[in-house]
Amino acid sequence: MTFAELLAALSNSPDKQVTIPLDWAQGRAGYGGLVAALVYQGMREKVPAGRPVRSLAITFVGPVVPGETMMVEAEVLREGKAVSQMLGMARQNGQVMCIIQGSFGAARESVVNVVAEPPPEVKAPDQYVDTPYIEGLSPVFLKHFNLRWCFGDLPFSRSRKRDMGGWMRFRQDEGAIHEAHILGLVDVWPPAVLPHLAERAPASSLTWTIEFVQPQPALGNTDWLLYKASIEHARDGYGHAGAMVWREDGALVAISRQTVAVFG
Repeated sequence: MTFAELLAALSNSPDKQVTIPLDWAQGRAGYGGLVAALVYQGMREKVPAGRPVRSLAITFVGPVVPGETMMVEAEVLREGKAVSQMLGMARQNGQVMCIIQGSFGAARESVVNVVAEPPPEVKAPDQYVDTPYIEGLSPVFLKHFNLRWCFGDLPFSRSRKRDMGGWMRFRQDEGAIHEAHILGLVDVWPPAVLPHLAERAPASSLTWTIEFVQPQPALGNTDWLLYKASIEHARDGYGHAGAMVWREDGALVAISRQTVAVFG
């Protein structure tokens, strides 16, 4: 199933249950970006259309097992004149696996108007090669995406660079691209601290916050997005990194931050 088909499966489920297929696995867990997108989808459906998502604070509590049913719950915490505060959760086998607190807000008049800084200079996507999917070595979910490395080094290369990232897009035709798809794209990149390791070791996101520029720049189903993450601090088995996402024309799409636990 494509990313869009899984989002539709959740929307069409009367009890908001969905099963993450085995080809969307990330090791023993379901792909985190997909889990977050499914919870967001459940939240989005309870918010008025005129209130786009402004920010999401995501906590991955436990691994969602692929092939088993996952339930999505969404609750309106508060609905003001312009802002809706939401809580979303993914449960599996009675246990909470993911929690998202989200803020959705309508536009309002303001004298504050600060344009985003331009993206880093980088060559066009066709000037880079795809990161290959290697059976038994690459995460299974990677087969659904095109990644073209532009910044930094590959994981487990004993790099000392702070930056990492490049061009990204879905490999399949996903139709219209919305914020749920952005969640799936941004999380496809490995934690920025992994290139600092000399050999393979597990790592997992503890918390992830992502802010969406509104109105969202229009995105086509085959458009490339540029992602660049920078390590801000890493020590004692935890890394902190910030990232930004741009459209090909330089329009800012999203701002992301992650706290990662690394076991190596």
